[in-house]
Amino acid sequence: MTKEQAQVETPIGMFRAVVVDGCVRTAGFLDRRRAAPTSRDAAGVHDALVAYFAGDIDALDSIAVAPQGTSFRQRVWKELREVRAGSTVSYGELAARVGAPGAARAVGTANATNPICLVIPCHRVVRAGGALGGYAFGLERKQWLLAHEERPIGLFREFESPIATQSR
Repeated sequence: MTKEQAQVETPIGMFRAVVVDGCVRTAGFLDRRRAAPTSRDAAGVHDALVAYFAGDIDALDSIAVAPQGTSFRQRVWKELREVRAGSTVSYGELAARVGAPGAARAVGTANATNPICLVIPCHRVVRAGGALGGYAFGLERKQWLLAHEERPIGLFREFESPIATQSR
């Protein structure tokens, strides 16, 4: 068994993932008082985290995970990985997706006990109506992550070709 750490300084604090045999087992933001220097891992988790925070919002999709939890929590966490960067899902909608309509509270508990923060994107779950809800690492971080993941609509909307302006 190989156990490594992938640790990255991010705009919202130090982030650490524990990687066992190439799969992330736990991950989360650290209290700065306990933060150690950046560290790399053989599985490429560090590089994916750096890419994500540099703007490649889909970089975390390639990271293998192995969370420990009940079968219900495993289903919730697996479905969370299907929520694409730049979008959100409500607790109720997530409950329906895992085949447990009406179990929004249980989904909330699974979300709150997510051992692999960010890679299993619990920050993408919001309350019905769009209110942020909670986040174990603080609402400021949740807001930052959601804003970071916003995909531009009409990427070339503001771009106007110099050729087009010359022909007017």
